[in-house]
Amino acid sequence: MYTLFTYGSLMCSDIMSKVAGCQSDSLTATLKDFQRSAIHGEKYPGIFRQANGSVEGVLYLHLPEEAMLRLDQFEGEQYSREEVPVITQQGSCRAMTYIIKPQYRHLLTGEPWSFEDFLATGKAEFLNHYQGFQKI
Repeated sequence: MYTLFTYGSLMCSDIMSKVAGCQSDSLTATLKDFQRSAIHGEKYPGIFRQANGSVEGVLYLHLPEEAMLRLDQFEGEQYSREEVPVITQQGSCRAMTYIIKPQYRHLLTGEPWSFEDFLATGKAEFLNHYQGFQKI
């Protein structure tokens, strides 16, 4: 079983359950020493290591191997799955997350990505147009 820290579109439980093929308990979490950035022309973000950075997200618990394989396909070539330390209200733990690969960092705008803006203006378009859904 896996624990996954999400910081973009997968923070939406409906998107996460569609991609993972299952539902999972979740809680809020923080990833330290990372930065989140919008991606040129996309509704979803990427993260990269950044000293003193901080990313708020959602931690999904007890994900089976099959869910992680589906998530790997969804995230695609631009991201690598890595284990990172995260902080929750219950304390610290280790979780998997998807980090943009160095060769794709040029796709990042450097501008912050807002979950609230995604919910308000980007989620519907993301659900209609994101090609990663076809891979799972």
